[in-house]
Amino acid sequence: MNDKRLLRTGVAGSVIVALCCVTPILVVAVSALGLAAVVGWLDFVLFPLLAFFLGLTAYALVRRRRAQ
Repeated sequence: MNDKRLLRTGVAGSVIVALCCVTPILVVAVSALGLAAVVGWLDFVLFPLLAFFLGLTAYALVRRRRAQ
């Protein structure tokens, strides 16, 4: 994966996961699908995903800076 694509993936993933953490978009969507029991487990998935994508973004930025 090149640096630009890696950075784009990290930023896009971070934004999507942050939106799902901060706003009730995912809760409404999951409840509309009839999977309201999953809502209690969202924190166990979303926060590690947010940390992963923020780490991926930081890694891409460091890698990009070293290439220059």
